[in-house]
Amino acid sequence: MKKYVFSACILLFALGSCQLNETVYSSIAENNFYKTASDAEAGLTAVYGALGDLYSGPSPLMIADFSADQVYPRPVVGRNTYTLYSYDPNYTTAKSFGRAFESPLDVWQNCYRGIERANWVIDRVPSIAMETTRRDQIVAEAYFLRAFFHWMLAKNFGSVPIKTNPTLSEADAYTPKSELADVYTQIYNDLEKAEAALPSYSAAIPTGRPSLEVAAALHAKAALYDQKWPVALQKAQEVINSGKYKLLPDVQQVYGAANEQVGRAENMWAFESESVSGGRSSQIMSLYGPRNSDGPEYGKSSFGSIFAYQAFFDSFEANDKRRQLLDTNYINVQGKVVHQKDITPVTTQGVLVKKYQDPNSNGGSAAANIPILRMADVYLIAAEAEAHLNGATTTAYQYINIVRARAGLDDLAEGLSQDAFIDAVLQERSWEFFAEGDRWYDLTRTNKFLTVIPAAVNSVFPVRTLLAKHKYFPIPQDEINANPRIEQNPDWK
Repeated sequence: MKKYVFSACILLFALGSCQLNETVYSSIAENNFYKTASDAEAGLTAVYGALGDLYSGPSPLMIADFSADQVYPRPVVGRNTYTLYSYDPNYTTAKSFGRAFESPLDVWQNCYRGIERANWVIDRVPSIAMETTRRDQIVAEAYFLRAFFHWMLAKNFGSVPIKTNPTLSEADAYTPKSELADVYTQIYNDLEKAEAALPSYSAAIPTGRPSLEVAAALHAKAALYDQKWPVALQKAQEVINSGKYKLLPDVQQVYGAANEQVGRAENMWAFESESVSGGRSSQIMSLYGPRNSDGPEYGKSSFGSIFAYQAFFDSFEANDKRRQLLDTNYINVQGKVVHQKDITPVTTQGVLVKKYQDPNSNGGSAAANIPILRMADVYLIAAEAEAHLNGATTTAYQYINIVRARAGLDDLAEGLSQDAFIDAVLQERSWEFFAEGDRWYDLTRTNKFLTVIPAAVNSVFPVRTLLAKHKYFPIPQDEINANPRIEQNPDWK
């Protein structure tokens, strides 16, 4: 948002005028741009560029996972402010260490940058003379991405400004916050439009682009967060019944650079990381690998910056195949076993996460994708929504047991109450989606974060104290200073 205000001010000073109805400089270029099919494709690529910027940190994973009870950071460069809930609305510590790109500030700025670009595509591409099916798909992808960005903002900040028109003047940039219910209504509206024109999944869809089923899956997950149980169940069942995606037989096939093509059967939508020179990548591989680039199977450049809690590792059943994505030792560059007590100097209980390995990385640039929507998520959304609607039914058990079976576990114990079953689904989600930026939002949307987090401690973080206000991050103070119509979240005033 601040970007557009700043652009306007440059133009206004150049013209010697202070009128709010002057045209924003960036809108001049946009008005002259959307003429051809190539322009339409380039405009859409720019929207995906904002998604790439968002996940290159990747701030969506770091702020959520460091806040939750599965993984924790080595307490350097201010990353522990999320684990200890010591951040402020200015995100002072993140800025002081040059880590704003890992912070909620990054989420806010990149999401609104993506929304602005999507608005131009939605507004201008329909009038371009080009092949109509592709034109409609381009607009549908923009609707999908606009919905995703608004959802990312809603789950992190709560009530936020809804932006659905391109910024044509400085005044357009000053958008007030909307009620959270209205934000979700906009998300649903955009997803319905996306679903109407996106193609059903096939191998012909380029990697990183959404299919009809991906839009339906996001619709289901947004409805789950919004406690719209009938919609969540309906949309999840649409994806399941389509038969377009499936669970891979081996959970380890879901992750890692070597499994990218095989993994598409389950990884419905992901940040497509590239290790080639000039490609878009993320530092996530380097953060999870052992310090001093000492673990070749993790990647060629790694820092030992993130570990799983020992208690989380211990929570898995011994035969749970997902525990194989964690490790308490590794083989170093000399071919020797490094035991748990020597993994990191910050604790003798370091547990490594193996979801983002790329032994053939280009330095710190890895080709291991970051999952955003997976088929396992759809099954567990269906299980939870069915249970909220009808209790622990046979149908609800069927959905959760599909995920447990792939993990090598027995069916969930029968006869659970509605509440106990829903708790079991949340626990299953924790085991399934750890280190994928998911758990914190399961805790906040169910209001379990206040009781779960104080118990998620270790020798590095022996005390973790949080308040109700930490359910949402504070709106960045920079944005409030730039937009007089935005108010800070009430609990953060």
